[in-house]
Amino acid sequence: MTLKIEKLSPEQQSLIPVYRQKWRSIAFSTKPIEPAQAAAAVKAAYAAIGEEEPEVIFAASPYDAEKKTDEITNLGFCSSSQTTSLLEDRLWKGLVSNLWKRLKRKVARELNRQIWNELVSEVRDFQLESLLFGSGWCIQPQDWAGGCSAVDFCLNVLGLKSSRREEELEAWSLARSLLDSCDRIYPYEKIAIVCDRPRQIHFDSQGLLHAFGKLALEFADGYGFYCDRGVPLPEKYGKLHRSQWQAQWLLSETNAELRRVLIQRIGYSRICQELAAVSLDAWREYELLTIEGNLDLEPIHLLKMTCPSTGFIHVLRIPPDIETARKAIQWINWGIDPEDFAIET
Repeated sequence: MTLKIEKLSPEQQSLIPVYRQKWRSIAFSTKPIEPAQAAAAVKAAYAAIGEEEPEVIFAASPYDAEKKTDEITNLGFCSSSQTTSLLEDRLWKGLVSNLWKRLKRKVARELNRQIWNELVSEVRDFQLESLLFGSGWCIQPQDWAGGCSAVDFCLNVLGLKSSRREEELEAWSLARSLLDSCDRIYPYEKIAIVCDRPRQIHFDSQGLLHAFGKLALEFADGYGFYCDRGVPLPEKYGKLHRSQWQAQWLLSETNAELRRVLIQRIGYSRICQELAAVSLDAWREYELLTIEGNLDLEPIHLLKMTCPSTGFIHVLRIPPDIETARKAIQWINWGIDPEDFAIET
């Protein structure tokens, strides 16, 4: 019985962030594709599944690719779904994925979980995948980057080998070639459309697509997406810096998630001022306010606090079932009555 690797050495552990960054750099590269390299990789992939060598057409963005797929479909070419499935089954599910499964059998369960959590999950960007999902039948090699990072680490750091080494390493080489040279691929019989990489990708500190006043994801032809902490924004919001956002937009915005983003970014202080909050109750320097209208999933009740010495105003949201300012203060302070801590100034 072959002994399993139980844990990483300090040197191996230190290489996890190196491999994570290596594969994130590949997956989220903004370097323009080299047409000759991309065409060669796609033709090699077609040959691997026994398909006729395709004519390779290039597109500037997923939007441009969709227009080209419509033209190809109208010309009577076979739907790309069949070729897509063949490529994914042969290159990814059938070989590279199986290579990872065989390699991880030689690793203890806890270490396998560590490699998954620290490499695979950190390299894949499910948000980016879902944002671009729906652009027709296509292959996005970047979706494979998480699994490839684990395979790469197992082969080259842990020194593991597969029992079907030659066949699977050939698929591994093809997958690497597609990842290194292509972005999205729309495969048809005799034709393949290869989409160029985005020119700009902006993330926040949490790794979510994010930018103020500009596209968070932008392609060479100007196509892209505005995002705030991973939430896709319509152009009317995204093109403006958040300092220019208006509380009045809440009155007409019907999407609950977008209303939440607007509320967070505009802030309750500005919302109170711009939407003329109605006073419900007051106690000393505190005032209980409400914003009329269906701006959120439940009524917006706010506690406005004015510092007696500085005049600084601070606003916090409270549950809508609280009906007095004093009760609101008590809720904010974990049930302590304001009389117990209030200090007159």
